[in-house]
Amino acid sequence: MIEEILPSTVSAFDSITTREGSPDRATVTHANGPGDGQWPGSRGGLFPEEEAALRHASKKRRQQFTQTRQQARAALAALGLPPAAILPARDRAPTWPPGTVGSITHCTGYAATALARAEDLMGLGIDAEPHRPLPPALLERITRPEEHPVLERLRRTEPKLHGGCLLFSAKESVYKAWSPLTGLPLGFQDVVVTLTRATGKRAGTFTACLPQGGPVGRFAGRWLIRNGLVVTTVTVGTSTSFEELSTHTSQAGDIGYEKREA
Repeated sequence: MIEEILPSTVSAFDSITTREGSPDRATVTHANGPGDGQWPGSRGGLFPEEEAALRHASKKRRQQFTQTRQQARAALAALGLPPAAILPARDRAPTWPPGTVGSITHCTGYAATALARAEDLMGLGIDAEPHRPLPPALLERITRPEEHPVLERLRRTEPKLHGGCLLFSAKESVYKAWSPLTGLPLGFQDVVVTLTRATGKRAGTFTACLPQGGPVGRFAGRWLIRNGLVVTTVTVGTSTSFEELSTHTSQAGDIGYEKREA
């Protein structure tokens, strides 16, 4: 599913799980190891360093972590790269092998991992959310006045398309591409998203701009709604120019991104 809205230079794997917990669609392939997800030096599909990172993890956290690490290993193999441990940083964001960029997302019933070579992309962000209305208080916190007319139009013309949820996911993908590039904070209110929809389809593109400026002032993304999920992606090409990193500070520090997925 997610590979449909990513360029061919990105290796992406995802999986959907039924409520009963059994795989409904298995897209994870272990191209560089046995079919049970084992690699040399790994235990249950994990490297010792990864096992150590899960010492106090809940069952749900362990399941999500293991699933995305197996996807990451498959993505590395598809890029012709050896398997490697993917450890969480202090902010829980994944630490990718040198020479690669990547992103992880997981929500109830879904997990996805995407990787690319750094020579092909400078930044990559993916996100998935259950496609449902956002609580009014949260919607108010994440949207800017410039985005309200689009949301109102969607409410009138596409009542089954939850625009607030789509904006939330788009901004999450922007953050995941932004953060590794800059190391700077970014709040929901720092980003203005403009949506474009493909005629007759629950899919389209979006652009994200930073009105206050920044090292990367504009992002391009794609979105897809399917299987009760909204999925978004952002890619930053290697030709993107940077301003001085010191020119940007978050204008909405109290509404910073809290979600970290590793």
